[in-house]
Parts: sequence; structure tokens; C-alpha cells
Amino acid sequence: MDEISTPRRRSNARGHGEKLREEIVETAMQMLDELADDEALSLRAVARTIGIAATSVYLHFPDRDSLVLAVTQRCHEELVGVGDAADAAAGDPGRGLRARMLAQAAWAQAHPGLYKVLHESSVHRKLGMPFKQVMVERTVDAVQRCMDAGIAPADDATTVAIDLRTAVNGMLSQRINEPDMRWPPAAEQLDRFLTKLVGLDCSGSAG
Repeated sequence: MDEISTPRRRSNARGHGEKLREEIVETAMQMLDELADDEALSLRAVARTIGIAATSVYLHFPDRDSLVLAVTQRCHEELVGVGDAADAAAGDPGRGLRARMLAQAAWAQAHPGLYKVLHESSVHRKLGMPFKQVMVERTVDAVQRCMDAGIAPADDATTVAIDLRTAVNGMLSQRINEPDMRWPPAAEQLDRFLTKLVGLDCSGSAG
């Protein structure tokens, strides 16, 4: 409706379409982190923020859901990446699993709006988010390494990992949705999950 006043910029040169797509995704990520609600996002608003015509956005994303899906996939990749890096730097399976969960919790606390959209958007029911399976697989592998090392009781690693992810996701979502609650330190709560659900001894863990 206000496209007449939309600031225009030079069209991307041939071969720069992927660069514009990246800019659209990054801009939508920033906006969704502030909005914390994908229903409040519009492709026209994204176009205005970048300074391009709305039609340029539609060339890459036919509707809002497809853009939200791209943003959630990027968020998921970042969550997996920070978890992998923390796990690799930890030195042993138990510390690695704990570091993985703490790194993902820190990302969620730094990007509460994006974390809320990633877990509460209706887009996954419409389009599916198969990429989320990677996070589950990483957690299963991390839990299995703890069991193989003898620092966690032998059990079905998939079941334990799903229980752990459910607890951690619930913890983070509640903290984001109910920020005024007097929450205990996230690390302490996570250590209780690791002790009760995985069987790790977190008594000597640093805060």
C-alpha cells in the first residue's frame, strides 16, 4: 500500500540474486527477533527495511511462510553450530553434552524472539521442518557417548535424548514467555536435568 514511497536501489547484477536472498533472510531474522511472532511479519515490511521493491522479495519467497521457514532453518543451523563447537571444545563426553546444552541455552537467551518463532510458529505444521531432526540426532549421539564412556547408565539413548530436549526446550520457552518469574540460574536447572534424565554427575560442574 505504501510501495510508491519505498526507497529503490539498483537492481542486483546478474549472479547476485543469492546475495539478495541472503540479505532478505538476515533482515527477516532481525525483524522476527524483535517481533517474536511470525504472523506479525510481512514481506512488504522486509522489502521496506532493505530498501527494495516488494516484488524483489517475492522472486525469492512466494509468501511469508516460505521466508519464515528459511529463517527457522538458519536459526536451527546456528543452534547446531554453537552446540557442536562447545561440545568439541569440552574434552570429554559428559562436559561436552553439558556444554552443548549450555551453548544452545545461551543462544536462545540472546535471541528470544527467534527461539520463540522456531518452536511456536505454525509454519512447521503447514510446511514441515525436517531439518530439526539434526538437533535430535546430535543430542542422541552426545548422550550415547556418555553411556559408552560409562559416565551415564546404559539406556535407550534416543528416549533419553528426547526427554532431555523436551525438558530444555520447555525451560527455555517458559523463561522467554514468562520473563518476570523468579527463575533459578539456567545452568543449575540444566544440571538437574542432566542428573535426573541422563544420569550424569554434575556436582563438580562450573557454573
